[in-house]
Amino acid sequence: MMDTRDPVVKAQGLVKHYLLGKRPVPALRGIDLELTRGQFAVLLGPSGAGKTTTLNLVGCLDRPTAGSLTVAGQSISGNGSRPGEGRLDALRRRHIGFVFSDFHLLTTLTATENVQVPLIWRDGSTTGRACDRACELLERVGLGHRFTHRPDELSGGEMQRVALARALVNEPTLLLADEPTANLDTRTRDEILELLAQLNADGLTILLATHDRELADRGDTVLHIADGLIEEA
Repeated sequence: MMDTRDPVVKAQGLVKHYLLGKRPVPALRGIDLELTRGQFAVLLGPSGAGKTTTLNLVGCLDRPTAGSLTVAGQSISGNGSRPGEGRLDALRRRHIGFVFSDFHLLTTLTATENVQVPLIWRDGSTTGRACDRACELLERVGLGHRFTHRPDELSGGEMQRVALARALVNEPTLLLADEPTANLDTRTRDEILELLAQLNADGLTILLATHDRELADRGDTVLHIADGLIEEA
């Protein structure tokens, strides 16, 4: 169980190499990162800086090459830690929500059904309570009139709102948002950012990755990343 006094994320000397043929290519070159409960951090950097790699490691979608990483009180790497895939999967389901620039909605499902998908992964099926939870979240993100609509009947902003509701359905400790406004117009971008600010005000820890400098002042902390390193402010 996570101690609420502990950092939600703590990384030290985090390194990630990918293989290009037999040659290792560094994506992260030893980053330090700490997020406390209720923090809203913006990871700002250009394409190829290492933003997505950082989120993938923090979100336990990938494993670091070296360095130590603790997420939601669980040691992911360092000090001999190497949890199995089942443990990582359980950690993601319980503690982490994901939002991406490409919405990754299932085209044959309604908005309500898309929001319930993580509950199916967790429980194997859904219940009336799960449907109520999905509808409650869709109401919160302003889509109470879109319960039965499928993705091809929604605008880009509405699809991102469904994706955000889906990310929240398991009541995560940490929300990871990778360029969540990249495919949105300015007005819709601001609406999504306002929703994130409201969620953060309710205590949700957020790490948002973006190349858009205009978003830097939306969080309480800005982390500049370039060439696989987080620069000192």
